[in-house]
Order: sequence, then structure tokens, then C-alpha cells
Amino acid sequence: MKVSARAIRADVQAARARHPELFAPSWRHRATVIGIVSLLLGLFAFGFWRLEFSFQKVLSGLGQLGSLLWLMLPPNPGSWAKFFTFLNALAETVAIAFLGTLLAALIAFPIGLIAARNTTVNRLVQFASRRVLDGIRGIDTLIWALLWINVVGLGPFAGVLAIMTSDIGTFGKLFSEAIEAADKKPVEGIASTGGSRLNQIRFGILPQVFPVLAGQVLYFFESNTRSGTIIGIVGAGGIGLHLAEQIRTLEWQAVSFLVIMILIIVAIIDAVSARLRSSIIGSPRQPSA
Repeated sequence: MKVSARAIRADVQAARARHPELFAPSWRHRATVIGIVSLLLGLFAFGFWRLEFSFQKVLSGLGQLGSLLWLMLPPNPGSWAKFFTFLNALAETVAIAFLGTLLAALIAFPIGLIAARNTTVNRLVQFASRRVLDGIRGIDTLIWALLWINVVGLGPFAGVLAIMTSDIGTFGKLFSEAIEAADKKPVEGIASTGGSRLNQIRFGILPQVFPVLAGQVLYFFESNTRSGTIIGIVGAGGIGLHLAEQIRTLEWQAVSFLVIMILIIVAIIDAVSARLRSSIIGSPRQPSA
């Protein structure tokens, strides 16, 4: 049955007449929105002015950027000896990312359990663990790399520790949120049969959250491969040290070769991680006809 536009307008007008307060414009809401937008625009303009942003500098620098890109062509490591040195450093970067991510996940998992509301020991422990995770997460990976270099010295070991420490805070937060979002029905079912608290976590929560946690770990492994490049520049091992050295000596063809190597390995890890995530999480079931 079709309803005419005239009938719809009549119904709307009748509803306005019966409940005028629902259709009246909320000036307080509009003023709040206008105030927030004005504040954001003011901060944006202030940031441009305070940081001395200049479109003229950007446009004038485009020519220099083009010249720099021209110097990078064709990508060339310089010699076979350098190529194998770069390849070894790239493998070292991947190893740093893998070990750092794996250690962080193993350490963050029990912390995530006590930081989640539905699996914690008590509220005080949950609050303390959340604040510890916030403190660890508030320090960037590069800062952790500089700190660990002063503790254990230069090399890939410092890079592993830097990535591990930084990711503990992030993993702990993500793991605890995933655990808190788990469905309560399986836990209640296990509890109704007399299952212990440990059994409720083991059989009621972990099967639900494990695919999510595994997907997060795989994503961070890919991300940490890029982070491993950055921390290598400050001496934490990996290909970043060679990249910084080639930039310092103006070997732009070697720089472009290293960048291409990094892009290729990140693309490979991304493809493999995507396949693993899809196999772990699984495709959604199609509704039966």
C-alpha cells in the first residue's frame, strides 16, 4: 500500500502539533557544536602560525625533492658485497621484529588477563595493571631503543628489547579490551555446571578471544618490521643503521635500493600475515538456505 507525500506531510505536521518540544531546535546543542568547530579551526590556524608553516617553502622544495629522487635512480647497492651485507641486515631487522613482537605478546597476555574487568583478581590489581600499561605505552619505541642501548649496548639485542617493551603496553591494552568484550554466555554455562574460575577463563573466554589476539600479534609483527628500520638508525641493529649511513654519505642510489628492499619485505610480511589472519579467524559462516 502506497502512502502519498501529502499524507506523510500531514502526519508530520500533526506530530509537530502534538509534541512541539521534540521538533523545537536545540540552541544549546547548536551552540556547542559551533563552539567546538570554532575552537578546532582556531587551533588549526594557530598551529599553522606557530609552527611557521609555509606553502611557499613547500612549493620551492618540490624542485629539490625532484632532484633528490633523480639522484636515486637507478637503485644500486654499489657492489655484490654490499648487497649481501644489506640482505643480512634486512634479515636481522625481520628477526628483531619477530622476537620483539613474540616476547611482548607472551608477557602482555597474563597482564591483559589481570587488566580485564571480567578476569582480574580484584579492582585494585586491575587499576594498577592498567596504569602500568599506560606508562609503558606512553613512551615511544625509539625512546625505549635509546634507553636499552645505554643498558645493554649497541646491537640487535637492544632492538628486540625496545620493541618488546613498547609492545607490552599496547598488547596489554588490546588484549584486556578483547577479553572484556567476550560473550558472557559460555562463561555462565561453565559456571552453572560447577566449573572453576580457571575453567571459565580457559574454556569460556580464551576460545573466543584467541583469533582476535592472534590477528593483532600478526599485524604488529608487520608494523614492527618498519619500526625495526627506524630504531636501527640509532644503533639498535638491523637495516636502519646502513640506511642512515648511506644517507650520511649521500649514496642516494644505495638509499633507494634499501628503501625498495624494505618495501618488498613489508609487502611479503603483509601478504603472509593476511593469509594467516584469515585462516585463524576464518571466514564468516554463510546462512543456510
